[in-house]
Formats: sequence, structure tokens, C-alpha cells
Amino acid sequence: MDLTAGHVWVMISAALVLLMTPGLAFFYGGMTRAKAALNMMMMSFIAVGLVGIVWVLWGYSMTGGDGIAQLFGNPFASFGMTDLIGTEDLIGAGYGATFAIITVALISGAIADRAKFGAWVTFVPIWVTLVYCPLAFMVWGGGLLSADGAVGGAVGEAVDFAGGTVVHISAGVAALVLALILGKRQGFGKDPAQRPHNIPFVMLGAALLWFGWFGFNGGAAGSAEEAGLIWVNTMAAPAAAMVGWLMTERIRDGRPTSLGAASGIVAGLVAITPACANVSPVGALGLGLVSGAVCALAVGIKYRLGFDDSLDVVAVHLVAGIVGTLALGFIMLPVDGEGGGLFYGGGPSQLIAQIVAAAIAIALSALMTAIIGLAIHKTIGFRISSDDEVSGVDLTEHAETAYEFGGLGVGGSFHPFADQVVAPQTGKHSSKQDTAQQDVTEGVHS
Repeated sequence: MDLTAGHVWVMISAALVLLMTPGLAFFYGGMTRAKAALNMMMMSFIAVGLVGIVWVLWGYSMTGGDGIAQLFGNPFASFGMTDLIGTEDLIGAGYGATFAIITVALISGAIADRAKFGAWVTFVPIWVTLVYCPLAFMVWGGGLLSADGAVGGAVGEAVDFAGGTVVHISAGVAALVLALILGKRQGFGKDPAQRPHNIPFVMLGAALLWFGWFGFNGGAAGSAEEAGLIWVNTMAAPAAAMVGWLMTERIRDGRPTSLGAASGIVAGLVAITPACANVSPVGALGLGLVSGAVCALAVGIKYRLGFDDSLDVVAVHLVAGIVGTLALGFIMLPVDGEGGGLFYGGGPSQLIAQIVAAAIAIALSALMTAIIGLAIHKTIGFRISSDDEVSGVDLTEHAETAYEFGGLGVGGSFHPFADQVVAPQTGKHSSKQDTAQQDVTEGVHS
């Protein structure tokens, strides 16, 4: 089969979505303290590696094909994707992998500064297998929530064009559950040092996310007309959300912030994700404005309820995901003059379908994340020690730090060529152990 423009567009879109995960690493990494920045970024990067492997071996199989109890596809049907060789289906399979990768990476922001890297490495493939893949099958693969599924057939098919339920609600709920399991950081709500160390990184990450999101929303466009609507809506909603967030900050705090601008952009992108192909540009502007303001206010929930969602995954992804998913019940455009949301005279049926889909996504993610997270926490442990948290998760988990300020002792103790390092003053070659000890001593006394 010849390579068509449609094939090329999906491949480009997949590359754009894959770029979103390194973009997320910058977005999250800039929001942590300097001594946790590398660990935070590594949690996104390792998601690429682990989910990529899972997707090729069994993950893709679980999101399509003949379903098992309408919950997930047969994991062995396309094991290793060997049956896809020589077919164009590999293009779609690659595109789908990038969604699974970014979804689990989103969760990591809730447990910044205090999670064992090994525990996260264990959590990622299990969560993708037991939560993401089944949800993707239920919504997009002909499962429970599809038009022919038991729930979709009974209450109507929910609309989720690019992942409001599958990606953002599931990740937001998982983030909340893990934050509760791991508990609060030391000094949560009191330590002024628990603030973003590099706002330019945050803004760079937001820019990369916005850029990649055009592939995230637009890759599955079925026509030029639909692609145009998706593109404009993906531009309009985050633009309005940024304004909505900044207006809220200005009224509440007296000043708009650059962190608020970046966060508002992401909130708008999350909200438009399920609705990008099904609302008007004016509807996208309204949705963005509302989601930006609501998410800005939602940031304070963790302080009132006492849970430590480090980087506000719940306030941005869960809240905006719910807002965007439910908004379709009000502002969804009619199809050929029929249906649509309440504002178009479509009746409550679509809103009911959206509520049911969101509730199922919340329940599944909450239950399975609790099982996975508690199992890891009670066995190998999910949280680093108090001393390691004070020292910094970068040093204790990776033996390196994000910044080296020439002799100030903030660099890591790992030196791959330490046996070739010439010791100061003596001119003799020091051992790896001596060099590491010297670094530690310098760090203590600087």
C-alpha cells in the first residue's frame, strides 16, 4: 500500500505526542526543588522506556480486538506485534503508544520529592496494564463504554475524542491515590523552600506540551474539516484558560504569575482534549475560560483537605478532565441536526452518558491504583526515608544533581572514571571510593 498523506499525518502526530513526555519532564522538573529536579524528569523519561516495551509486547493487544467481558482485549492476540508486520496498522499502534506513555508520566507529579525510583519503575508497567489499557479498550476499542457495549448501549455512548476519561481523569485519580498512600512531604504547607526552582523550565515545558498537543488532539482527525476544527479549538481553549487562570490570580492574590500562565495553558489543553472535535471555537473559548478559573481555585483544595499533591496533578488534570468531559453534555454540537448538548436542545442524554463514563473511569483508576500502590508500599516501599528526603532524592536515588556550581559541593558522588581522577595536591590517582567520599565531605562542609 502506498504511503498516503493520512499515514504521514498520523506518524507526525505520534512524534508530536511523544515529544510531550520530555516536555512534561521540563514542566514538572522546573516545579520541583533543585535537589529533586533530575528525579522528577527521570520519572517521565523512564515511562517512555517501560511503556514502550509493554505496548509492543501486550499493551496494544489489550486495547483492541475481541474483548474479554468488554473490559480489555486479549493480551496475546497481537503479542509482540508480529502479526502487524506488513500492515498499516503499525502506524496506529505507534500512535497509541504515545498516549499510554504520557498518561502514566502525568501521575508522577503528585509524588515529587519523596518516591523511590525503583518503586516507580515497578508501578509504571503494572498501572499501564491494569488501568490504562482496559480504559482505552472500554472507550475506544469497542468495550463497555462504546456504542455496542453494555454501559454505552444502556445510557448512550460517551464522547471522548482524545482522552478526557482515558488519559486525564484516570491519571488525576491515580495521582490523588498515590499522594494519599505516600503521605505529605516534610514541611508541606509550611516550608517556603517547597516552591518551583526554575520557572523558565516550567514555561518551556508548557510550550512543548502545547506544541505536541496539536498531534495529541488532531492525529485521529477523519477529515480536513474535522482537523481544522480540532486545530482551532486546541489553540483557543488553552489561550482562554491562561487568561482565566491569570484573572483568578489577579483577583485572589493581586498579581498574575508566570507559573499561573503555564498552568492555565495545560488546564485548557486538558479540558479541550475530550471535546476538541465536538464543540465550536466559541464553545472552546468558554470551556477554556471556565477550566482556567476553576483549576486555579482547585489548587487550594489540597491545603484544605490535607493531602500533598506536589505539583497539582489533581487540580489540573483531574479537575480539568472532568470539566471537559461533562461540558460536552452542555456544549456538544449537534450531528446532522440531531443530538448535541443541552445548550443546543439535545436533552440530558449526552450529559448522562458523560457522567457515567467519568464515574467509571474514576472508580476503576481509584480501585486499581490503590491495590497496586499499597502492594508496592507494603513490600518494597514506595517512599524514601526522611533523611534521604532532606538530602534530596536526586543524590540518594541517582547519585547526581541537576546543577554543579564548581566546587560548592552540590554535584553528585557518582564518577564513572573516578579511578583516573588525579587527587588534589598529591598528584596521585585516587580510587572511586576515595573520590566519592571526597565529594560527600565537600558537600557537608560547603
